[in-house]
Amino acid sequence: MMKFPTLAFREWTGFFTKELVREPGRFGLGQIPTSHAPDTIAHAVCGFCSTGCNLKIHLRNGKPVNVSADTDYPVNLGMACPKGWEAVTPLAAPDRALFPLVRKSRCDEATRITWDEAANIFCDRLKDVQARHGAEAVAFISTGQICTEEMAMLGAFAKFGMGVIHGDGNTRQCMATSVAAYKQSFGFDAPPFTYADFEESDVLVFVGANPCIAHPIMWQRVLRNQRNPEIIVIDPRKTETAMAATLHIPLAPKSDLALLYGVAHILVKNDWLDHEFLKANANGFDEFADFLQPYTIERTAEATVLSENVIQQIAAAIKVGKRVSFWWTMGVNQGHEATRTAQAIINLALMGGHIGKPGTGANSITGQCNAMGSRLFSNTTNLLGGHDFTNSVHREKVARATGIPVERIPDRPSWAYDQIIDGIDTGKIKGLWIIATNPAHSWIHQGRLKNLLGKLEFLVVQDMYHSTETAQHADLILPASGWGEKEGTFINSERRIGLVRPIAKPAGESKPDFFIFKLLAEKWGCGNLFQAWSSPEAVFQILKRCSAGQPCDITGIRDFEMMEENGGVQWPCLESLKIPIQERRLFVDGKFYTKDHRAIFLFDSPQPMAETPDGDYPLLLLTGRGSSAQWHTETRTSKSAILRKLHPADLWLEIHPHDAKFLGISPSDWLQVQSRRGQVTARARISATTQPGQVFLPMHHRDVNTLTHATFDPHSRQPSYKACAVRVVK
Repeated sequence: MMKFPTLAFREWTGFFTKELVREPGRFGLGQIPTSHAPDTIAHAVCGFCSTGCNLKIHLRNGKPVNVSADTDYPVNLGMACPKGWEAVTPLAAPDRALFPLVRKSRCDEATRITWDEAANIFCDRLKDVQARHGAEAVAFISTGQICTEEMAMLGAFAKFGMGVIHGDGNTRQCMATSVAAYKQSFGFDAPPFTYADFEESDVLVFVGANPCIAHPIMWQRVLRNQRNPEIIVIDPRKTETAMAATLHIPLAPKSDLALLYGVAHILVKNDWLDHEFLKANANGFDEFADFLQPYTIERTAEATVLSENVIQQIAAAIKVGKRVSFWWTMGVNQGHEATRTAQAIINLALMGGHIGKPGTGANSITGQCNAMGSRLFSNTTNLLGGHDFTNSVHREKVARATGIPVERIPDRPSWAYDQIIDGIDTGKIKGLWIIATNPAHSWIHQGRLKNLLGKLEFLVVQDMYHSTETAQHADLILPASGWGEKEGTFINSERRIGLVRPIAKPAGESKPDFFIFKLLAEKWGCGNLFQAWSSPEAVFQILKRCSAGQPCDITGIRDFEMMEENGGVQWPCLESLKIPIQERRLFVDGKFYTKDHRAIFLFDSPQPMAETPDGDYPLLLLTGRGSSAQWHTETRTSKSAILRKLHPADLWLEIHPHDAKFLGISPSDWLQVQSRRGQVTARARISATTQPGQVFLPMHHRDVNTLTHATFDPHSRQPSYKACAVRVVK
């Protein structure tokens, strides 16, 4: 077996040592060879989306020079999307944060300081805020972009060391709905599928999902399906995925819940149900069936602006006797009644027994590369390992697993992201630490957030780049190493834990986030609490102990090398499991994670959107992915000249020909898109892919969220980015 070199780290400084240790690995250990070593190939899980592709990084004289896809890795099977091919380019961007920066005041230029000075400023200023306003006056906002072990170290240091209560992640913007839906319906945040289900379904139903653009390699897995599947796409817009579907359902925006209830009504009426599964494995079906009685096909057609025949087609396609899988992403999650919409999908899967079998499942596709790691181990709204802060038994268990005194573990969870932002407005939050995310671009109703950042007494931004919209507001900027410059694990959409390995030295004086947290803990005076947290792999061993007995139990994963040898490992992986199963789905035995091991039917009546078109703002704005070459706020993808060429240089507004004609708009005209909160400038793209009365903007542009309306799902507290009222002016 080939051997690849791996780098040793000093315990907490984050600098590389000169020592090189050679270790074997099935997929290669993906580390930087010495300058005298022959050219080699390193391996690392991609740091963009949640697919979790494994990339081969080609190194020459210790530097990455090319990227190719790993043909043996069970996720991508030799495939990569444009972002993957350009994965290393962002590391060499000219606006990298190379050393710590500080501003004496918000209107001053940032000046260079040492790490020792930066750590002292961080501790002195935030301790001062806490001394004057209380420990809860400091909060943090984290990310699904850093390694699991880094998230855990951050959450542990902030909550167990600094005494912070409130910290949330940007995964609140993308995955909180699915978390809430799974917890309430299944008893735990547990996406049940494996990617093999894309290839084994007879029917695939995509609700508010556009994997052709958002998750291209998952779509390639769909194309490998040899069962001649029916592909149904439920989306107001004729997306790239809808164009490739066998049936596109162009429903009225945010009428998903009404449609799903109408389809469920037909299934009950025709007795297209798996009675055996329902009797053995679910609670609340009879109540749900009674609730559905008013949701006739006539009422559903009126609510969704669909024909009765189309609604009937959906029901007939998903009836018992087929392998049916349901898939959703942000079109569901980012809605005003998103949790109940996700649970309406779950209900359909339960009604037909479409769960726990090949080619089935109620399957939430995650957004960011490590959103699943954030959901389980960030120590924000959940205690480490999916535990409950309010449960004293859980706190005792985590204390034993981590070596942290139990009295240091908070007995309540954090506020959600929007509540932290509101806390700035009310004066309850005075100090904020933002790590690897860019809310001045990405947060809903962006203008309000930018104003609120000015109310903070102290703002710290820890990022790869000093140029982000959020970093421009910071008092202190801590330069962090990015993907490709550090090690740890990511957990992808199918619960597969994969390895991230450094293939380049940290730029300038930047440090891996893990070692920044260690340094700050030492300066804060609580470093003794984290002596055992000496490296990412040491923290992984701690997280294993935290996971013991949980649905996400990973005690059977020996170490990083075991993950490497097996092409990643899906959770759960119990200690009793001697050989990891390559493709593993949940609920094969029909047993869920609730107290009685039965799934729960949950439902509520559909509610109207908070803001609908009117005489002043007559069009409905939809937002979403613009190109497979763009990623979130483009903090990284914009660094690649190749990726920039793969999408339009200017922001574009998609508008239907009827509306364009009425407004006198021609192709490529410059337009003003205005909402009650702001306006953006965009070029006209006239296309029937968007329905009359609706317009579409890609979410990646820095100004789009000046338009969006700050509405939140009541169960998940996830923002509803997808619909607000606008007008368009030439």
